Amino acid sequence: MTNDYSDFLPQLRASTEQLLKRLDCFHRAQVLAIGDLTLDEFLTGQVERISREAPVLILRYENTQQVPGGGANAVYNLAKLGGKVKVAGLVGKDDQGKALCGIFEAAGIDTAGILIDSQRPTVTKTRISGHARQSVTQQIVRVDRKSDELPDLDLQLQLADYIRQQIPTVDAVVCSDYGDGVLTNLAIESAVVPGKTIVDAQTNLQRYSGAMLFTPNLPEAEQAVGYAIKNPQTLMQAGRDLLNLTQAQKILITRGEEGMTLFERANGEEIKNSPPPTSICEKGEFAIQSWDIPPFNKTDVFDVTGAGDTVVAAMTLALCVGASGWEAAVLGNLAASIVVRQFGTATTTVEEMKEALLSLMNLE
Repeated sequence: MTNDYSDFLPQLRASTEQLLKRLDCFHRAQVLAIGDLTLDEFLTGQVERISREAPVLILRYENTQQVPGGGANAVYNLAKLGGKVKVAGLVGKDDQGKALCGIFEAAGIDTAGILIDSQRPTVTKTRISGHARQSVTQQIVRVDRKSDELPDLDLQLQLADYIRQQIPTVDAVVCSDYGDGVLTNLAIESAVVPGKTIVDAQTNLQRYSGAMLFTPNLPEAEQAVGYAIKNPQTLMQAGRDLLNLTQAQKILITRGEEGMTLFERANGEEIKNSPPPTSICEKGEFAIQSWDIPPFNKTDVFDVTGAGDTVVAAMTLALCVGASGWEAAVLGNLAASIVVRQFGTATTTVEEMKEALLSLMNLE
């Protein structure tokens, strides 16, 4: 076991029973997820020969797999982890939109908030892959279908109205912003509720000012603060600057193989169900405390695609059932350590998370 765990493992062991209880309660959480709904298609075939028409491969078609991507992956992760999920978003009047809604309905997701946009296609990313006999499958090209135009104003108003109606009925609101036009200013104004809204946005975090929690990855955090995060000092400064920029209560920066760091505004009291913070900084307008959480899986990482959506989903459900920010971050980290072992966008379950948590207890 690496030194990354020497201080952390005792904290994890002391919290294991409580973390297992949080997982057992995930099914109680009710969440409204708003996002840019994307369909990921994986089309696979066997390479037969080079075309006579052009210097390109000819594939003998084998199969197509369709899975939720983008903001839809966050929605799907919430459902697969047991949450009761309502989704708000847009799909086109096309087969891809029907397929995505069908996947959601099969997972028990309430799709009443998915509106049909007849002017724009369902955001779809089609990855075409091929293989020769007895060789690995490799991606050849990706075809994206999307529109750079915003939805019609009438659709924006309908979506905002649906969001406002549903907020009193849920424990949390998740905004999964991939920049594809669903989360307009109208939608954001309806969705941001202090103490209730969790934001996963790639850019313009300040648009969601007042949300409870933001979960940028390291490049997104660096873009937001305008400088490189390369040591503990700049990391702490970035946490403070992000809390100030967003007026949030919590910021989680995911840092890949370095794990993740949670920042919270300090109120002078020890936060319940959290170990002592890694760092406390009382400089500036408000005090902050932070916790470093090491990666739970460094060796079996095959694909990090969609891992951020998994982190958001697990954290959201944990916070809904009373977890502290630290507990929620640990469970988010745990969920991500499972899905990165699989290729493509993936999900995990409460049972898999329990098994993974208990296996960590055997590490020395």
